[in-house]
Amino acid sequence: MQRDALTLPHVLASAAQHYANQTAVVDGERALSFAELQRRVVQAAGAFLARGLSAGERLAIWAPNSAEWIVAALGALSCGGIIVPLNTRLKGREAAFILRRSRARFLLMAGDFLGTRYPELLRDQQLSELEHRVVLGAAGAGAESWQQFLSHGTVVTEEEVRERSARVRAEDVADILFTSGTTGEPKGVLSTHEQNVRVFRTWSEVVGLTQGDRYLIVNPFFHSFGYKAGWLACLLQGATMYPLPAFDAARVLECIERERISVLPGPPTVYQSLLVHESLPRRDLSSLRLAVTGAASVPPVLVARMRAELKFKSVLTAYGLTESTGVVTVCPHDADDETVATRCGVPIPGVEVRCIDAQGNSVPQGQPGEVAVRGYNVMRGYFEDPKATAQAIDREGWLHTGDVGVLDERGYLRITDRIKDVFIVGGFNCYPAEIERLLCEHPAIAQVAVIGVPDERLGEVGKAYVVLRPGAQASAEELIGWARNNMANYKVPRHVQMVAALPVNAAGKVQKFALREAHAG
Repeated sequence: MQRDALTLPHVLASAAQHYANQTAVVDGERALSFAELQRRVVQAAGAFLARGLSAGERLAIWAPNSAEWIVAALGALSCGGIIVPLNTRLKGREAAFILRRSRARFLLMAGDFLGTRYPELLRDQQLSELEHRVVLGAAGAGAESWQQFLSHGTVVTEEEVRERSARVRAEDVADILFTSGTTGEPKGVLSTHEQNVRVFRTWSEVVGLTQGDRYLIVNPFFHSFGYKAGWLACLLQGATMYPLPAFDAARVLECIERERISVLPGPPTVYQSLLVHESLPRRDLSSLRLAVTGAASVPPVLVARMRAELKFKSVLTAYGLTESTGVVTVCPHDADDETVATRCGVPIPGVEVRCIDAQGNSVPQGQPGEVAVRGYNVMRGYFEDPKATAQAIDREGWLHTGDVGVLDERGYLRITDRIKDVFIVGGFNCYPAEIERLLCEHPAIAQVAVIGVPDERLGEVGKAYVVLRPGAQASAEELIGWARNNMANYKVPRHVQMVAALPVNAAGKVQKFALREAHAG
């Protein structure tokens, strides 16, 4: 394949040529063909050029799944811009940190989503480099509407847009997805156009996404599962995208039946929610063909029920992380239910996986070790953070994932644990250090330690052990309420326990294993 074809603008142009009149996006009552999608993207790119978006400049998108999200992202990418998706659950100070860190000059955001006014969340934040605030909808205070923004592009010709798009190279950075880390501050993962196109063309082929599939994208676009394994995969394969702003089991079941959805990837909690919904027995789900899941262990009984009750013909599991462009391993089509439930698949072509000990040596087959990954999918590094990059990727190019896994005799990977101090809430990674850092901004808190504890519905949730400042008073309910106002909901500890002191070792480091034992005991 020619390297010129390994850019997202080229993927869009190719889709518009090969699938011109086929439906590309269905967003509520609106439907766009692939040809119309390209016209909308050219219009958006013209507006970005008119407003001075330069190659390599960062543009943040803070909004739920929609056709406009896709158009805006592709418009910026067509100008050589780098998109920075923001989690829609972030609060003002969390979003502002990423905006400052990325030095984004453009922000496209939701006006009102699930009762949250996004422009207002940033009202008290210092963002000196943020020049353009655009609401993907009606205009808001201090921001212009998407339509107003697009009107600026009338001075830019289609030829100028195509000329700029032609300058985008495969090796150019396409996006920066910020992922939290054990340091407590989010780090920006750099992925190139070539990585995105190659990884998700391979992913699409392995899982069997095909032209004409109807793909309900419930995974958020700010995550690689919704963006790259979602709408980008659809562009690559000629599948129709059905973006869903927020997961609602009743709405999903209704949409599957009405639109004859064939593909529905998501974390296990998505399928568990559908299986227990009261309307399930009345729905015709015979169109469902393909499910791809991951992010947590999958009970074998869930795979069987997905086939029997949700009517999926193919259920696959996969493993990846943001630093691996979202994909490392995928289960092939012919894997049995037990394998799908207990393994994460085999490495995608061109990617190596080892399980290693603390010295970096491969452990014997069947023995647990840290999962290390090498290949074209490994990130280019963390944005302007060479120290963190060197800690994650060794001199031989191996990405140290922090996950503990076992490779069996067939080459299948099973994830058994996590080295990093991380727990997963409903498919979202939660990093205790980041939550602790935010909680310590509360005036009553002197010290805090957060661990993940089992939860029947979400898999795991956070539990905070809090030491109050001398003379300070605060209830668990008050601290949880404060957390809900200052961090994304999935990060909010569901349990808070006041303690006189935290258990520490001789070096003063908190012994979280003791907290886990105390909770379990």
